[in-house]
Amino acid sequence: MATQEDNLFEFAEFDEKESEHIAAPRYSYWKSVWRTFIRSRVTVPLAIFVIVLVAFALIQPLYSGYSPMVAPNINTPEMKYLPPSAQHIFGTDNIGNEVWDVVWAGARNSIIVSFISTTIIMVIGILVGALWGFSKKMDKWMIEVYNVLSNVPSLLLAMILSYVLGAGLGSLIFVMVCIDWIFVAYFIRTQVMIIRDREYNLASKCLGTGTFTMIKKNILPYLVSVIVTYISREIPVLISYEVFLSYLGLGLGSNYASLGRTISQYRSFMTGYPHLFWIPVLVLAAIAISLYVVGQKLADATDPRTHR
Repeated sequence: MATQEDNLFEFAEFDEKESEHIAAPRYSYWKSVWRTFIRSRVTVPLAIFVIVLVAFALIQPLYSGYSPMVAPNINTPEMKYLPPSAQHIFGTDNIGNEVWDVVWAGARNSIIVSFISTTIIMVIGILVGALWGFSKKMDKWMIEVYNVLSNVPSLLLAMILSYVLGAGLGSLIFVMVCIDWIFVAYFIRTQVMIIRDREYNLASKCLGTGTFTMIKKNILPYLVSVIVTYISREIPVLISYEVFLSYLGLGLGSNYASLGRTISQYRSFMTGYPHLFWIPVLVLAAIAISLYVVGQKLADATDPRTHR
Protein backbone atom coordinates (compact mmCIF):
# COMPACT_ATOMS: atom_id res chain seq x y z
CA MET A 1 0.00 0.00 0.00
CA ALA A 2 1.52 3.30 -1.17
CA THR A 3 1.95 5.96 1.44
CA GLN A 4 1.83 9.72 0.99
CA GLU A 5 5.60 9.94 1.30
CA ASP A 6 6.11 7.57 -1.68
CA ASN A 7 4.42 10.03 -4.02
CA LEU A 8 6.94 12.73 -3.15
CA PHE A 9 9.89 10.92 -4.72
CA GLU A 10 10.67 9.35 -8.08
CA PHE A 11 13.67 7.57 -9.54
CA ALA A 12 16.07 9.70 -11.58
CA GLU A 13 17.35 8.34 -14.90
CA PHE A 14 21.10 8.27 -15.52
CA ASP A 15 22.25 9.89 -18.79
CA GLU A 16 25.93 9.46 -19.68
CA LYS A 17 25.91 12.34 -22.22
CA GLU A 18 24.27 14.70 -19.74
CA SER A 19 26.95 13.89 -17.17
CA GLU A 20 29.60 15.14 -19.61
CA HIS A 21 27.85 18.46 -20.19
CA ILE A 22 29.79 21.45 -18.86
CA ALA A 23 27.56 24.02 -17.21
CA ALA A 24 29.32 27.07 -18.61
CA PRO A 25 28.28 29.80 -21.07
CA ARG A 26 29.17 29.14 -24.71
CA TYR A 27 32.23 31.02 -25.91
CA SER A 28 32.57 32.32 -29.46
CA TYR A 29 35.97 33.79 -30.24
CA TRP A 30 34.93 36.14 -33.05
CA LYS A 31 31.81 37.30 -31.20
CA SER A 32 34.04 38.13 -28.24
CA VAL A 33 36.41 39.97 -30.59
CA TRP A 34 33.51 42.06 -31.90
CA ARG A 35 32.16 42.82 -28.40
CA THR A 36 35.61 43.85 -27.20
CA PHE A 37 36.23 45.99 -30.29
CA ILE A 38 33.00 47.99 -29.98
CA ARG A 39 33.32 48.37 -26.21
CA SER A 40 35.18 51.66 -26.61
CA ARG A 41 33.09 54.65 -27.68
CA VAL A 42 35.97 56.02 -29.75
CA THR A 43 36.77 52.85 -31.69
CA VAL A 44 33.55 52.50 -33.70
CA PRO A 45 33.41 56.12 -34.98
CA LEU A 46 37.11 55.94 -35.83
CA ALA A 47 36.62 52.63 -37.66
CA ILE A 48 33.73 54.14 -39.64
CA PHE A 49 35.93 57.14 -40.43
CA VAL A 50 38.70 54.83 -41.73
CA ILE A 51 36.29 52.82 -43.88
CA VAL A 52 34.75 55.97 -45.37
CA LEU A 53 38.17 57.58 -45.89
CA VAL A 54 39.67 54.55 -47.64
CA ALA A 55 36.53 53.92 -49.70
CA PHE A 56 36.38 57.55 -50.80
CA ALA A 57 40.09 57.52 -51.71
CA LEU A 58 39.56 54.40 -53.84
CA ILE A 59 36.35 55.56 -55.56
CA GLN A 60 36.70 59.34 -56.03
CA PRO A 61 39.57 59.26 -58.58
CA LEU A 62 37.52 56.96 -60.82
CA TYR A 63 35.05 59.80 -61.41
CA SER A 64 37.30 62.86 -61.21
CA GLY A 65 39.05 62.18 -64.52
CA TYR A 66 42.37 63.43 -63.16
CA SER A 67 45.54 62.08 -64.75
CA PRO A 68 49.08 63.27 -64.03
CA MET A 69 49.87 62.81 -67.74
CA VAL A 70 47.14 65.19 -68.93
CA ALA A 71 47.31 68.93 -68.26
CA PRO A 72 44.03 70.69 -67.47
CA ASN A 73 42.36 72.54 -70.32
CA ILE A 74 42.54 75.96 -68.67
CA ASN A 75 43.67 79.11 -70.46
CA THR A 76 42.75 81.66 -67.82
CA PRO A 77 45.38 82.51 -65.19
CA GLU A 78 42.59 83.22 -62.69
CA MET A 79 42.14 79.46 -62.18
CA LYS A 80 45.67 79.05 -60.80
CA TYR A 81 46.68 79.24 -57.13
CA LEU A 82 43.11 79.57 -55.90
CA PRO A 83 42.79 79.11 -52.10
CA PRO A 84 40.49 76.49 -50.58
CA SER A 85 36.83 77.46 -50.84
CA ALA A 86 33.37 75.96 -51.19
CA GLN A 87 33.83 75.70 -54.96
CA HIS A 88 37.44 74.55 -54.85
CA ILE A 89 37.65 72.48 -51.64
CA PHE A 90 41.45 72.16 -51.56
CA GLY A 91 42.13 75.04 -53.97
CA THR A 92 44.02 74.82 -57.25
CA ASP A 93 47.70 74.41 -58.05
CA ASN A 94 50.17 76.19 -60.32
CA ILE A 95 48.68 74.79 -63.54
CA GLY A 96 45.03 74.94 -62.54
CA ASN A 97 44.54 71.38 -61.32
CA GLU A 98 42.04 70.84 -58.53
CA VAL A 99 44.20 69.89 -55.55
CA TRP A 100 41.22 67.87 -54.29
CA ASP A 101 41.49 65.55 -57.31
CA VAL A 102 45.29 65.41 -57.18
CA VAL A 103 45.41 64.47 -53.49
CA TRP A 104 42.77 61.73 -53.68
CA ALA A 105 44.30 60.24 -56.81
CA GLY A 106 47.62 60.06 -54.98
CA ALA A 107 46.00 58.65 -51.84
CA ARG A 108 44.32 55.93 -53.91
CA ASN A 109 47.58 54.68 -55.37
CA SER A 110 49.39 54.91 -52.03
CA ILE A 111 46.66 52.85 -50.33
CA ILE A 112 46.57 50.26 -53.14
CA VAL A 113 50.35 49.81 -53.04
CA SER A 114 50.45 49.48 -49.27
CA PHE A 115 47.51 47.06 -49.08
CA ILE A 116 48.77 44.78 -51.85
CA SER A 117 52.32 44.85 -50.48
CA THR A 118 51.13 44.12 -46.94
CA THR A 119 49.04 41.16 -48.13
CA ILE A 120 51.94 39.60 -50.03
CA ILE A 121 54.43 40.30 -47.23
CA MET A 122 52.20 38.79 -44.55
CA VAL A 123 51.42 35.66 -46.59
CA ILE A 124 55.09 35.01 -47.36
CA GLY A 125 56.26 36.05 -43.90
CA ILE A 126 53.72 33.93 -42.01
CA LEU A 127 54.34 30.79 -44.09
CA VAL A 128 58.12 31.09 -44.02
CA GLY A 129 58.18 32.20 -40.38
CA ALA A 130 55.96 29.33 -39.24
CA LEU A 131 58.17 26.74 -40.95
CA TRP A 132 61.29 28.57 -39.82
CA GLY A 133 60.27 28.54 -36.18
CA PHE A 134 59.17 24.90 -36.26
CA SER A 135 62.11 23.44 -38.18
CA LYS A 136 65.46 23.48 -36.39
CA LYS A 137 67.26 22.50 -39.61
CA MET A 138 65.76 25.44 -41.48
CA ASP A 139 66.63 27.78 -38.62
CA LYS A 140 70.38 27.28 -39.12
CA TRP A 141 70.57 28.83 -42.57
CA MET A 142 67.56 31.18 -42.38
CA ILE A 143 69.09 32.99 -39.40
CA GLU A 144 72.13 33.73 -41.56
CA VAL A 145 69.91 35.18 -44.28
CA TYR A 146 68.21 37.34 -41.67
CA ASN A 147 71.52 38.56 -40.25
CA VAL A 148 72.69 39.65 -43.69
CA LEU A 149 69.47 41.42 -44.72
CA SER A 150 68.81 43.02 -41.33
CA ASN A 151 72.21 44.72 -41.36
CA VAL A 152 71.41 46.53 -44.60
CA PRO A 153 69.32 49.71 -44.05
CA SER A 154 65.85 49.11 -45.47
CA LEU A 155 65.54 52.49 -47.16
CA LEU A 156 68.97 52.12 -48.76
CA LEU A 157 68.03 48.69 -50.10
CA ALA A 158 64.70 50.07 -51.35
CA MET A 159 66.47 52.92 -53.15
CA ILE A 160 68.97 50.57 -54.80
CA LEU A 161 66.26 48.18 -55.96
CA SER A 162 64.14 51.08 -57.23
CA TYR A 163 67.08 52.41 -59.27
CA VAL A 164 67.70 48.95 -60.73
CA LEU A 165 64.06 48.03 -61.46
CA GLY A 166 62.85 51.50 -62.40
CA ALA A 167 59.69 53.30 -61.39
CA GLY A 168 56.30 51.63 -61.66
CA LEU A 169 53.49 50.00 -59.72
CA GLY A 170 54.72 46.41 -60.05
CA SER A 171 58.35 47.22 -59.33
CA LEU A 172 57.42 49.29 -56.26
CA ILE A 173 55.35 46.44 -54.82
CA PHE A 174 58.23 44.05 -55.51
CA VAL A 175 60.63 46.40 -53.71
CA MET A 176 58.32 46.65 -50.69
CA VAL A 177 58.04 42.87 -50.46
CA CYS A 178 61.79 42.36 -50.80
CA ILE A 179 62.73 44.75 -48.00
CA ASP A 180 60.14 43.63 -45.44
CA TRP A 181 59.22 39.94 -45.74
CA ILE A 182 62.26 38.75 -43.78
CA PHE A 183 61.32 40.85 -40.75
CA VAL A 184 57.78 39.46 -40.70
CA ALA A 185 59.16 35.93 -41.04
CA TYR A 186 61.59 36.50 -38.15
CA PHE A 187 58.83 37.92 -35.99
CA ILE A 188 56.56 34.92 -36.65
CA ARG A 189 59.51 32.56 -36.12
CA THR A 190 60.07 34.00 -32.65
CA GLN A 191 56.40 33.64 -31.73
CA VAL A 192 56.26 30.06 -33.05
CA MET A 193 59.35 29.07 -31.05
CA ILE A 194 57.61 30.25 -27.89
CA ILE A 195 54.59 28.02 -28.55
CA ARG A 196 56.03 24.97 -30.31
CA ASP A 197 57.51 23.27 -27.21
CA ARG A 198 54.39 23.48 -25.05
CA GLU A 199 53.03 20.23 -23.66
CA TYR A 200 50.07 19.86 -26.03
CA ASN A 201 52.34 20.32 -29.07
CA LEU A 202 54.82 17.74 -27.78
CA ALA A 203 51.96 15.32 -27.14
CA SER A 204 50.55 15.99 -30.61
CA LYS A 205 53.95 15.34 -32.16
CA CYS A 206 54.29 12.05 -30.26
CA LEU A 207 50.90 10.97 -31.63
CA GLY A 208 52.19 11.44 -35.16
CA THR A 209 50.62 14.75 -36.15
CA GLY A 210 52.25 16.21 -39.26
CA THR A 211 54.26 19.44 -39.17
CA PHE A 212 51.89 21.39 -41.41
CA THR A 213 48.85 20.26 -39.41
CA MET A 214 50.47 21.28 -36.12
CA ILE A 215 51.35 24.69 -37.51
CA LYS A 216 47.82 25.18 -38.89
CA LYS A 217 45.84 23.81 -35.94
CA ASN A 218 48.04 24.21 -32.86
CA ILE A 219 50.19 27.29 -33.48
CA LEU A 220 48.82 29.87 -35.94
CA PRO A 221 45.40 30.25 -34.19
CA TYR A 222 47.28 31.46 -31.09
CA LEU A 223 49.06 34.12 -33.15
CA VAL A 224 45.98 35.95 -34.49
CA SER A 225 46.41 38.91 -32.13
CA VAL A 226 50.14 39.35 -32.79
CA ILE A 227 49.60 39.04 -36.56
CA VAL A 228 46.87 41.70 -36.48
CA THR A 229 49.18 43.87 -34.38
CA TYR A 230 51.93 43.56 -36.97
CA ILE A 231 49.52 44.32 -39.85
CA SER A 232 48.30 47.47 -38.06
CA ARG A 233 51.89 48.69 -37.98
CA GLU A 234 52.83 47.43 -41.43
CA ILE A 235 50.26 49.32 -43.52
CA PRO A 236 51.17 52.84 -42.27
CA VAL A 237 54.89 52.00 -42.53
CA LEU A 238 54.54 50.89 -46.16
CA ILE A 239 52.51 54.00 -46.97
CA SER A 240 55.40 56.04 -45.56
CA TYR A 241 57.91 54.04 -47.64
CA GLU A 242 55.89 54.66 -50.80
CA VAL A 243 55.58 58.37 -50.05
CA PHE A 244 59.32 58.69 -49.35
CA LEU A 245 60.38 56.84 -52.51
CA SER A 246 57.89 58.76 -54.64
CA TYR A 247 59.12 61.96 -53.03
CA LEU A 248 62.61 61.07 -54.33
CA GLY A 249 61.21 60.18 -57.74
CA LEU A 250 61.88 56.45 -57.29
CA GLY A 251 58.41 55.15 -56.50
CA LEU A 252 55.48 55.02 -58.89
CA GLY A 253 57.02 57.42 -61.37
CA SER A 254 55.44 60.21 -63.41
CA ASN A 255 52.75 57.94 -64.89
CA TYR A 256 51.00 57.52 -61.54
CA ALA A 257 49.66 60.00 -59.02
CA SER A 258 51.04 59.58 -55.51
CA LEU A 259 50.97 61.44 -52.24
CA GLY A 260 54.77 61.42 -52.20
CA ARG A 261 54.96 62.78 -55.72
CA THR A 262 52.32 65.41 -54.88
CA ILE A 263 54.21 66.55 -51.78
CA SER A 264 57.45 66.67 -53.78
CA GLN A 265 55.85 68.76 -56.53
CA TYR A 266 54.24 71.22 -54.12
CA ARG A 267 57.16 71.67 -51.71
CA SER A 268 58.41 74.73 -53.63
CA PHE A 269 55.10 76.49 -52.86
CA MET A 270 55.43 75.98 -49.11
CA THR A 271 55.96 79.67 -48.40
CA GLY A 272 53.81 81.41 -50.99
CA TYR A 273 50.92 78.92 -51.16
CA PRO A 274 51.22 76.71 -48.08
CA HIS A 275 47.89 74.94 -48.69
CA LEU A 276 49.43 73.14 -51.67
CA PHE A 277 52.02 71.49 -49.44
CA TRP A 278 50.20 71.00 -46.16
CA ILE A 279 46.92 69.58 -47.47
CA PRO A 280 48.47 66.37 -48.91
CA VAL A 281 50.65 66.09 -45.79
CA LEU A 282 47.58 66.27 -43.54
CA VAL A 283 45.67 63.75 -45.69
CA LEU A 284 48.66 61.40 -45.46
CA ALA A 285 48.78 61.84 -41.67
CA ALA A 286 45.02 61.24 -41.34
CA ILE A 287 45.20 58.00 -43.34
CA ALA A 288 48.31 56.62 -41.64
CA ILE A 289 47.37 57.52 -38.05
CA SER A 290 43.73 56.39 -38.29
CA LEU A 291 44.73 53.05 -39.86
CA TYR A 292 47.30 52.50 -37.12
CA VAL A 293 44.94 53.35 -34.24
CA VAL A 294 42.10 51.19 -35.55
CA GLY A 295 44.55 48.37 -36.22
CA GLN A 296 45.85 48.54 -32.66
CA LYS A 297 42.31 48.47 -31.27
CA LEU A 298 41.53 45.45 -33.42
CA ALA A 299 44.74 43.78 -32.30
CA ASP A 300 43.75 44.28 -28.65
CA ALA A 301 40.31 42.85 -29.38
CA THR A 302 41.76 39.71 -30.97
CA ASP A 303 43.73 38.95 -27.81
CA PRO A 304 41.64 36.44 -25.80
CA ARG A 305 43.00 37.87 -22.55
CA THR A 306 40.96 41.03 -23.14
CA HIS A 307 37.68 39.12 -23.52
CA ARG A 308 35.19 39.11 -20.68
